[in-house]
Amino acid sequence: MQVIILAGGSKSTISDDREGIPKPMVEIGEKPLLWHIMKQYSHFGYNEFIVCGGYKANVIKDYFMDYYIYQSDITVDLATNRVDIHRKVTEDWKVTVADTGLFATTGQRVSEARKYVRDDLFLVTYGDCLSDIDISKLVDFALQNDKLVTMAVAKPTGRNEVLPVREDNLLECMYSTGREENWQSWANACTYVFHRKVFDYLNGNYELDAQLLPKLAEKKQIAVYRHKGFWRPVETNRDKVDLENRWNAGLAPWKVWYL
Repeated sequence: MQVIILAGGSKSTISDDREGIPKPMVEIGEKPLLWHIMKQYSHFGYNEFIVCGGYKANVIKDYFMDYYIYQSDITVDLATNRVDIHRKVTEDWKVTVADTGLFATTGQRVSEARKYVRDDLFLVTYGDCLSDIDISKLVDFALQNDKLVTMAVAKPTGRNEVLPVREDNLLECMYSTGREENWQSWANACTYVFHRKVFDYLNGNYELDAQLLPKLAEKKQIAVYRHKGFWRPVETNRDKVDLENRWNAGLAPWKVWYL
């Protein structure tokens, strides 16, 4: 099963880089957010990634083109331009970086990735959120519920749109009216399992959250996986500093690959 990572938004306002970088390339512990996300999925056996780039997609391409050398010790003979690579340390990943356009919607980016998707089910996530979601359990839940979309939800951080989730783990709308009974408030954790039939609903310039998901919710085609652990969207420099401090202290809950 492949993992689509949406990494095409405008430049980050978090980084100190004056030139600007894609938000998923903002570093936590000297590694980009994108790397942390991929390490999480890889831990659960998902090693094939489709990164949907947009703003400065070349920065993401360069990162993976040079990844092998960056992770290894090298000797460079300047006289002959020969490079010897020692202590080869790398990842068992296959990474496709697709330039999906600077101004594309999230729906358009997913549509552009369609040509690289082989299986009936595939994972979709955003490139600016960290969590300790058990991806294997999320996929198992999706297989049991047989909906077009399975969405992971988490407890709201206070800055997120609240979703009214029914007791039977179905989502009927993407916003709370305040009149729902016996429903609990959760936030979209931006982590999904999609069935490829979703491509049939991605019309025009759909945004996933604003158009696609509300449409599928009305059709009762969104199952909700409740995640009670750690989840954090990286939206401000304050978020970055907090995550950096957790990482440096060895207290990063999303670092599931070392548990």
